[in-house]
Amino acid sequence: MRKDNRKLDELRPIKIQRDFNIHAEGSCLVEFGNTRVICTASIAENVPPFLKGKNQGWITAEYSMLPRATATRNMRESVTGKIGGRTHEIQRMIGRAMRAIIDLTKIGERTIWIDCDVIQADGGTRTASIVGAFIAMTDAIIKLNEQKLINSVPIKDTVGAVSVGIVNGNIMLDLDFEEDSNAAVDMTIVATGNGEIVEIHSLGEEATYTRKEFNAMLDLGLESLKQISELQKAFYENMPSINLWKRKNVKEARL
Repeated sequence: MRKDNRKLDELRPIKIQRDFNIHAEGSCLVEFGNTRVICTASIAENVPPFLKGKNQGWITAEYSMLPRATATRNMRESVTGKIGGRTHEIQRMIGRAMRAIIDLTKIGERTIWIDCDVIQADGGTRTASIVGAFIAMTDAIIKLNEQKLINSVPIKDTVGAVSVGIVNGNIMLDLDFEEDSNAAVDMTIVATGNGEIVEIHSLGEEATYTRKEFNAMLDLGLESLKQISELQKAFYENMPSINLWKRKNVKEARL
């Protein structure tokens, strides 16, 4: 058992509160234990220069952490005038995850901006951001379809992310900050609801690990992502035969 009485292979309690922002085309507040992230999706009627005239849309992400999201206050990156390498890495990961499960040729020459703002951090901010970003993005695309600006909702599948690590010789799922800080090995898995892998980040923190341990972490993470996918699907009527997702009248879902 862990300090929060979870089993080694157990996710933290997850809660998603939909329509958290009244202005954004799509939004939610996602909670993984004590980690809380506000995710919003905004639609812009333009695309980056490299996509102009190609009748294709784009999805990109920005990630930030409020100064007091952590135990000590951090300076805002906008104040320091420099975006850190970790921030770049996370927002690119979010963007790749969203683009992996959508047909960009079906949304027109539009950009969907995903903003993930961490208001409280206790490990797993990037994984929570990806889980919430999917809800915000999908709601924004559904709104485009309802307004008859596009002909379908070209979402292929859900997408989520989870962390796995080796802490004190034990393989653990969904690490909080203390566990992550003490992990000998840390892995982040991004995958679709059908179990197709988008990307894996896996590294030893001054340690090595075996192929057997890698496989065990991957299997545990992919199995947990099935639960997360079902949580995301609670918000939608999924009709993949006609490539159309409809909103259910669900404001909150928990796992």
